[in-house]
Amino acid sequence: MTQQEQRLQVTAAAPDWFHWAVEQRGQSRRVEVEGCSIHYLLWQPDHDADARGNIIFLHGGGAHAHWWGHIAPFFRAGYRVVAMDLSGMGDSGDRAEYNASLRAAEIHAVMADAGLYAGPLEEVRPKTYLVGHSFGGFMAMRYAAEHSDRLAGLVIADSPLYPPGGNDDQRRRANPMGAIRLYATFEEAVERFRLRPRQPCDNDYIVEYIARHSIREVEGGFTWKFDTNAMAGRRFAEPFHEHLAAASCPGAFFWAENSTLVTDEMAQYTTALLGPNAPLVVIPAAHHHLILDQPLDFVAALRSLLAAWEASGNH
Repeated sequence: MTQQEQRLQVTAAAPDWFHWAVEQRGQSRRVEVEGCSIHYLLWQPDHDADARGNIIFLHGGGAHAHWWGHIAPFFRAGYRVVAMDLSGMGDSGDRAEYNASLRAAEIHAVMADAGLYAGPLEEVRPKTYLVGHSFGGFMAMRYAAEHSDRLAGLVIADSPLYPPGGNDDQRRRANPMGAIRLYATFEEAVERFRLRPRQPCDNDYIVEYIARHSIREVEGGFTWKFDTNAMAGRRFAEPFHEHLAAASCPGAFFWAENSTLVTDEMAQYTTALLGPNAPLVVIPAAHHHLILDQPLDFVAALRSLLAAWEASGNH
């Protein structure tokens, strides 16, 4: 076992389902987008001939593709699955400037590079589901505004979309990432890993798994895998409510019941923008990072939603 493999070994006790999931490692791939190397993970379906479609997962702010490492394998039965690192985060490259338009281009390039398009648009029905958590949900809104014709469905998971008005400045200032610290050892960095926003999570093994994939070695020690410039407040300056309203594909909003970021008003507002038939799916007992503290409930809810969409022919 290499030193890197040893560093990624989770020490907390974990259930069998988690070991099963993370042992199905996605294929690590890269694509160049507007001068920046974008990294993503690809899980091929269990039986390619039986694939009903594709799923691409987008992580939250300062996070990375491995946040979906314990989720994605549950969808290999029937789907080609991708989780990507947006620029300035995870193992993707950094940019001098960041904006949602560039990140929409990154999503588009990853989908094409991963083979999520079976052929020219006019020859195939779009069957790619785009699922974004928190910050990733905003990037999914931006992509769907431009490319709904490529999507079978859009799922926004606990993205705190404020109605336009007096809270705009508050949203841009919310949840600053703070200064980047340097740690002497890899294990010290793992120990110092914290979820933002802070929340309880009884699944220590998932948090540790995420932490061990969140660290990079630099001169003088170890630090986090995100560029602070990628997390500046201006990332929320775009009119995401307009982007979401412009999306024409089927949509749904997943709301963490105990979210500290999304209020009932915000959940109802976001769901309304998704369309009159968009379901509001509440994940019980979940906090904002619902894929960490209620992962199996999230999987079950998403499986049910996709099955309902496909049964109705609404894709």
